[in-house]
Amino acid sequence: MKDIPSAAFSDSKPHYELLDGLRGVAALLVICYHIFEGFATSPLDQHFNHGYMAVDFFFILSGFVIGYAYDDRWKTTLTLKGFFKRRLIRLHPMVIMGALLGAVSYCIQGSVKWDGTQVPFTMVLIALLLNLFLLPVVPGTGADVRGNNEMYPLNGPSWSLFFEYIGNILYALFIRKFSTRALTVLVIAAAAGLASFGISNLSGYGHLGVGWSMIDYNLLGGFLRLMFSFSVGLLMSRIFKPAKVKGAFWICSAVLAVLFTVPHLGGADRLWINGLYESVCAIMIFPALVWLGASGKTTDKVTSTVCKFLGDISYPLYVVHYPLMYLFYWWLWSGEEKIPFSQAWPVAIVVIIASIILAYLCLRFYDIPLRKWLASRFINKR
Repeated sequence: MKDIPSAAFSDSKPHYELLDGLRGVAALLVICYHIFEGFATSPLDQHFNHGYMAVDFFFILSGFVIGYAYDDRWKTTLTLKGFFKRRLIRLHPMVIMGALLGAVSYCIQGSVKWDGTQVPFTMVLIALLLNLFLLPVVPGTGADVRGNNEMYPLNGPSWSLFFEYIGNILYALFIRKFSTRALTVLVIAAAAGLASFGISNLSGYGHLGVGWSMIDYNLLGGFLRLMFSFSVGLLMSRIFKPAKVKGAFWICSAVLAVLFTVPHLGGADRLWINGLYESVCAIMIFPALVWLGASGKTTDKVTSTVCKFLGDISYPLYVVHYPLMYLFYWWLWSGEEKIPFSQAWPVAIVVIIASIILAYLCLRFYDIPLRKWLASRFINKR
């Protein structure tokens, strides 16, 4: 979620406008995925089945943009301290906002686990403190306030930011120093590991929707997702040569939507088929879409406006939508029987619109002003 979750550009370099827009499209598709998650009994029967793979797309974007923005600056003015300052200022204000909104959402629900168990307020505060500093919750401990074994039970998507931070640290300390050949070897090795993970069904459902918990193989899967996607993005930033592509934004957006809405493949008896599908998406199709997006240009005002708006809200949208999603799930499941989609869809639309509005408000009145102040205080001070 990056970058997205985030992708901060160098102040002195032009944006890849289409990549900004595609990041926003992927964030919207994540919300749609989470909406339909409320009506599924398992990943096997969920509509909009592969939306969690937006995170892999985000990691590729993050690697590509970070390589583009920073690779050549290490030879001149950029230091480790300066890099980490920039990344913290870019990412962490919204981490804090997401944690606070998640805590408020949880308290509105009554501070109970999904099974109805009451949670002491002190445990909510501990979970909030951990999320504020992006420290994962150990499954089964008191801070696991929802009882789902999530790393961040107050704002689930924060797990991808945890891995984003790891990717940034590895880049600054080691990967940026790799030759292009060494980086290619890393990408190939990570691709093999990721494909093996998906096809061998280490997730339990033949998918790559892992990384959000510390149980079983989740951390391993999350690390493999990060290492391939982030590294291939970095590699592409080094070897990228644009090609002329008309309508790249709309083509790539449509492809993402189709890929995410494909039903679970293979069924319970042949889970490896679904793992193969998602591996192909992550390893082959997503990098190609980023390449196309970076090659394309906004040739009309509508596309330019859409890309700018979606790019601006993409990171806040990814971070703040899930507290609203918790409230949606709470309403959906609060009765004796789950409310069906045929009755819930108007509320689902309200949740999507409210998420976009909340993201914009957070961006406009919190994220931008705070990042400007922090940059003037810690980066641009004279």
